[in-house]
Amino acid sequence: MKKTILILAIFLLGIAAVLAQESHDTEIEEGKKLVESKISCDKLSNEQLEAIGDYYMEQMHPGEAHEIMDNMMGGEGSESLKQVHINMAKRLYCNENVYIDYGMMGSGGMMNMMGRGMMGSYPASYDYSNYSYWNIFRILLFAGVIFLIVWIIHRFGIKNTASETPLNILRKRFAKGEITKKEFEGMKKELVG
Repeated sequence: MKKTILILAIFLLGIAAVLAQESHDTEIEEGKKLVESKISCDKLSNEQLEAIGDYYMEQMHPGEAHEIMDNMMGGEGSESLKQVHINMAKRLYCNENVYIDYGMMGSGGMMNMMGRGMMGSYPASYDYSNYSYWNIFRILLFAGVIFLIVWIIHRFGIKNTASETPLNILRKRFAKGEITKKEFEGMKKELVG
């Protein structure tokens, strides 16, 4: 009986999560359509501005990063997150000079000490479609530089001279057959002392 209730509860939570994600995706899609329609800002409601802000947030922080940002700003359905999305739309779409105050620290908080917050200085005409391509390019460039440094060190680097002690050289000569066992023992006595 308890197992059945637990399974039913997990199933219902799963359905709720899927529906919430679909609702969020619908709001982002609505925001995209509003941006593409180039509707005048004075004709937009707060709900439409929120959808536009949510769309811009998804462009700047896609997927899980968007969810993390939303949680940092109060979580899905919170008034603080709604206000951040509205302010983001006013700033980026309507080109109004408003703070995107993330709702975490109040109007004079840490985010505002950094200027207008993490995303507040993007112009409304900024094209976010190539944003992820630049990030991929930077990562590949960084990986290439690291690979080049490692290759240069490996190819032309300083050889490990610690392994080239006289006794090791003597052992190598004996292993190659350049000296006999008797010669090896005699030279070893001289080296060791």
